[in-house]
Amino acid sequence: MEKKVLAQLEKCYAVAPLYYEGSLHILVAAEKKDRCILFDGDGNEKATVWEGPGGVMTMVQIPGKDGQFLATHRFYSPNDGKEAGIVSAVPDGKGGWEIRSLAPLPFVHRFDILSSGKEKYLIACTIKSGHRYKDDWSMPGKVYAARLPEDISVFHEGNPLQMEVIKEGMLKNHGYCRVGKEGDEAALICSENGVFLFYPPKPAGHLASDGSKLGHSTPDDLKPGHSMQDGQWKIRQLLDTPASDAVLVDLDGDGEDELFVLSPFHGSEISIYRKSEEGYRKVYVYPEQADFLHAIWGGTINGKATVVAGYRRGAGRLMAFTWNEKKQDYMFRTLDDGCGPANVYGYSYHGKDRLVCANRETNEIAMYIF
Repeated sequence: MEKKVLAQLEKCYAVAPLYYEGSLHILVAAEKKDRCILFDGDGNEKATVWEGPGGVMTMVQIPGKDGQFLATHRFYSPNDGKEAGIVSAVPDGKGGWEIRSLAPLPFVHRFDILSSGKEKYLIACTIKSGHRYKDDWSMPGKVYAARLPEDISVFHEGNPLQMEVIKEGMLKNHGYCRVGKEGDEAALICSENGVFLFYPPKPAGHLASDGSKLGHSTPDDLKPGHSMQDGQWKIRQLLDTPASDAVLVDLDGDGEDELFVLSPFHGSEISIYRKSEEGYRKVYVYPEQADFLHAIWGGTINGKATVVAGYRRGAGRLMAFTWNEKKQDYMFRTLDDGCGPANVYGYSYHGKDRLVCANRETNEIAMYIF
């Protein structure tokens, strides 16, 4: 493995892919007041998307739109996120991007765009709903959603996209991961209340993975009381254990995804759960203390199912977890020490698997090439 430092960026935080001008690029933006940088797939810096204001927790490309993406702005911390919101970034044809407000949403931390049939839905998670003093968690976060139209140019500060609450009471609503099974996209969301899957509304007559129809005709298996214009969201709880972040990956190759969980909020425990008839059962715990777990990504490295996880304090370590066929157990190896990773994204480019990591505690944007 080769490590390459791509740039220095104070409190670098968010990492995301962006397909732009016919090829894969990588976006990296700052948690505090600093810029957003665009790199090509090899890690060469190509452009500054914006100089500020920062406070970027999440960036997501609009499906099918060349170089267009959404981002959070002005979420500087759970104690400084009251002015946060989601913005759109659209290439201006001159090498820059036009930035405009899409929806003000105080304390918005994670969001995504999920496709369902021909429709696209924006789902957004607020880490809390307000506070009276520093580190006050008495006002839990919520999950919001809205149908995202094909043309979002009509939305701006004076005409924001209207979002609807689909779940309340999400204390320390922090973790998010998009998952896809059998053509269905869903949101894996983590809070002190546990780990949940949110499925967007389905077109009438759509067949679920179990063969049953979803849509207006089958309200019984959907979360009651949370309807939207084109249907209802289906919400399923996987764990009631407090969790900070999670991914679903089939590490052991048995055909069923394991649930890989960092817990509790910004916590110290890495656990792996297997699905059973009774629900998800814990089968592995990382044997060391990990201070301020945060970075997580699941995918394939060198042809092997892998989860990459890292923590920001103490040893500030980045690790790769895989399945050991000989020992029939989970194993890990250290990729980097003292880097303090906040977020990581993995992809394959020019025949090599790569990780781009926002090493927040060292202000270092790093690429790990396998």
